[in-house]
Amino acid sequence: MPKKHDVKKVVLAYSGGLDTSVIVPWLKENYGCEVVCFCADVGQAEELDGLEEKALASGASQYFVRDLREEFVRDYVFPVLKAGAVYERKYLLGTSMARPQIAKHMVDIAHEVGADAIAHGATGKGNDQVRFELTTMALDPRLKIIAPWREWDIRSREDAINYAQAHNVPITATLKSIYSRDRNLWHLSHEGGLLEDPWNEPEEGMFLLSTSPENAPDEAVYVEIEFESGIPVAVDGQRLSPAQLLSYLNNIGGAHGIGRVDLVEGRLVGMKSHGVYETPGGTILLAAHRDLESLVLDKETIAYKDTVALKYAELVYNGLWFAPLRESLAAFVDSTQGPVTGTVRLKLYKGNIITAGRKSKFSLYREDFATFGQEDVYDQSDAEGFIRLYGLSLKVRALNGLPVSGLEMPQPDYSRFKRD
Repeated sequence: MPKKHDVKKVVLAYSGGLDTSVIVPWLKENYGCEVVCFCADVGQAEELDGLEEKALASGASQYFVRDLREEFVRDYVFPVLKAGAVYERKYLLGTSMARPQIAKHMVDIAHEVGADAIAHGATGKGNDQVRFELTTMALDPRLKIIAPWREWDIRSREDAINYAQAHNVPITATLKSIYSRDRNLWHLSHEGGLLEDPWNEPEEGMFLLSTSPENAPDEAVYVEIEFESGIPVAVDGQRLSPAQLLSYLNNIGGAHGIGRVDLVEGRLVGMKSHGVYETPGGTILLAAHRDLESLVLDKETIAYKDTVALKYAELVYNGLWFAPLRESLAAFVDSTQGPVTGTVRLKLYKGNIITAGRKSKFSLYREDFATFGQEDVYDQSDAEGFIRLYGLSLKVRALNGLPVSGLEMPQPDYSRFKRD
């Protein structure tokens, strides 16, 4: 951690909640520094009105707010969507994508106001501390980093409330949801409370973006999503901006019970955590994008791209957005996306996404090749020679009397490794 007398001005990632409100006077008291608050609007749907007054009343010298919603979807969500990146089979990386964007703007503001440090309210147990700090290190390693949760003696909400009251910090609520949540245009995450036991089924009242499949409409709805070079540009014939398009699909998907995920995931710091995610629009977009790729990409590219997606997801989850490898993988992904241009029709019904059609001028599907009817472009007798060559290695093994893998294989003798 930086020496406290070395910090003159710090940019704080500020939400206006209890924790970040308390951090303002704590920084001034413990570091003797000027505090600049920064609030990023990434679609968290929290009330931003009045935050400047609250930040200044808490002791901040300046307050910045930036509407980053369009940038978030365009520059962070869509690259991950094109990659098909999903962490540990289920998590669509909502929080993971937003943190490097917020940290990037914190660095920009630090340069603008002449700050020599940034600060965040992430705990020492989670992934967000890594995402904030690796982004800062990548973009300006000269900036010092302050993480109060790794330093202070505040250990509970009651401690924070008492600290706020003692320092005349304006707080309006003393009760908190039993769930810890993070929200942006892509998703809403839930942790804590009943979810601390992974045996517990999430309670219906916890969900905020989606209805349950049981309570979803009895009639299906169809949506048509148009892509240009892997980027969704229109829904049902209406061209929309990135943020508008995602919001539109969030509303439709949420109403039909789409995008709920219950996951026990491995955090970067080593522990397991149990989270429930709502990603209605993102789940629809991922399904549509995959369907279109199946039509226009060859199988080798799809297979290798799936391998890249696993590494891409790991890098994003681990806070390495601005690492050279993530940027290189993004360049590979972009090189595959030109033909991912066309339209996908999906049917949404009680939590299910059902493909109802796809089309593209770059389609690799040929009905005259694939038909089971009479055709002249494929001589079925050619398959015999192909199969003979393809299975040659299997034939040679059998002719040499070698066992089939897993059957009649010699068992290793471990007795020679026993200690006397």
